[in-house]
Amino acid sequence: MKKLYMIPVAAITAVSLALSAKNKAPENPFVFSPEQKLRLTERIIENYYVDSIDIDRTVEEGIISMLRTLDPHSSYSNREETIEMTETLSGGFSGVGISFNMLRDTLFVVSTTIGGPSEKVGLQAGDRILVANDTVMSGAGRSTSDVRKVLRGPKGTKVRMKVRRSNVPDLIDFVVTRDEIPIYSVDAHYMADPHTGYIKIVRFAESTEKEVKEALKTLKKQGMQRLIIDLQGNGGGYMNAAVGVAQLFLDKDDEIVYTKGVRVHPSYFNAVTTGPYRDIEVVTMVDQSSASASEILSGAFQDNDRGVVIGRRTFGKGLVQRPFPFPDGSMIRLTTARYYTPSGRSIQKPYADGEDDYNKDVYRRLQSGELTDSTLTVSHPDSLRFTTRNGRVVYGGGGITPDIFVPLDTTRVTPYYRDLVAKGVLNRYCLQYVDSRRKQLKSDYKTVDKFIHGFKVSDAMLADLYSMAVADSVKTEPDAVADSREYLSTIVKALIGRDLFDSSAYYQIANPLNPIYIRAVEVINDPRRMRSLLAPPDYAME
Repeated sequence: MKKLYMIPVAAITAVSLALSAKNKAPENPFVFSPEQKLRLTERIIENYYVDSIDIDRTVEEGIISMLRTLDPHSSYSNREETIEMTETLSGGFSGVGISFNMLRDTLFVVSTTIGGPSEKVGLQAGDRILVANDTVMSGAGRSTSDVRKVLRGPKGTKVRMKVRRSNVPDLIDFVVTRDEIPIYSVDAHYMADPHTGYIKIVRFAESTEKEVKEALKTLKKQGMQRLIIDLQGNGGGYMNAAVGVAQLFLDKDDEIVYTKGVRVHPSYFNAVTTGPYRDIEVVTMVDQSSASASEILSGAFQDNDRGVVIGRRTFGKGLVQRPFPFPDGSMIRLTTARYYTPSGRSIQKPYADGEDDYNKDVYRRLQSGELTDSTLTVSHPDSLRFTTRNGRVVYGGGGITPDIFVPLDTTRVTPYYRDLVAKGVLNRYCLQYVDSRRKQLKSDYKTVDKFIHGFKVSDAMLADLYSMAVADSVKTEPDAVADSREYLSTIVKALIGRDLFDSSAYYQIANPLNPIYIRAVEVINDPRRMRSLLAPPDYAME
């Protein structure tokens, strides 16, 4: 039998009076601040709600709801979310140092971090981790988040593993001592041609400037005279990291970005020295997923007439979030200012119609033809018109509009290909292929170049992939399969190359099918075209 709780009448009366006081006559107003209302609401819920409640969860949900009324990027994160977010941008975390996939409900090691704790004890790509610290790592429903919770932990602590290895009859025991594991910002760098370097930056974190410098030194030794910087899909990160990269290519005192808000003083960020790569030509690749720090870098290049921006209009995330940590490890990231490019453009796109409308912006761009139609003319009001240092016209209103538009190629990525990716068939096939032939492949292709020029995706391989797709209920139509063949073969080769070598191998193989990359290589190898794109409006072609 449930207990009956008597609620004091006086308490209810006091609360009622407090809540109704706001409605008293103007001549005798009751001062009741929003802070008081919030605290009183919490007490009322905690003391009088009909069922038992998790007050911590209730408060967190209240904070989240409050922040949603402000803008799309002010946010709250609990302790676990804060740790994960900080790890991504701080450049590392403490763990065992493996990349993994769940393959047939089994934890499959894709690669080990070079010099990391797993590699040091002999763990190899292709190994299957069955048990870690008495936790069974296989089975349906095991998520990547579950795996991370077991494998990550304080530096110096140990993870005891039981591992199954191909062609080894018995389980192998490993004891891995957790250590700091780096998270890299530069996913790839290589020479696109004898004189053109390529760098893929996937995030702007604490180590980004250092990584970019190291990649540039390597490319310079290989003959780099010009550079393509790939920011496609880069969601941003630390502003200071973008400023540091920009400085490598600008003159001393060149403006990079400034911030301004109602309650904070404007802050200006300029190049403090002349960059060592000031004289090389630069092309920046962007798309609708390039955001925040990516927009700071591409906007600085564009407004200083330092480089040509190629691709599609960027996301339009130009709000500055300041972190406010709480003692329990949770954190609020509150928007305090906006980012502006050197010409005065606000990077942030509008969000007055609410978060749902804001989140549908890229979809609207697709529906309107902005992402796909090269003949479409997007009109801009004069209020959003700005000029670069050389007097070239650029527009604000949200994101960075490229100097050269490259439409989204919707012909290569067929529904059949999308289904293969969505259901994990493509990745699973490539993992299984490498896993069963790793030793032989490593013997046949000792270098990336030998693999790129020597390995071919055979008809038999594609037939096996198609069979796997059928088994996973991927709808197979002959025309769709045929339309996907060339693109699919290239991506299969790229994924196998990545598993055998590194991410650079993937991009070297896959990039020649990327329309933005194709255009970037074409433009940067045409000095006349580069000069005309960056020149003042009255520039006369020689």
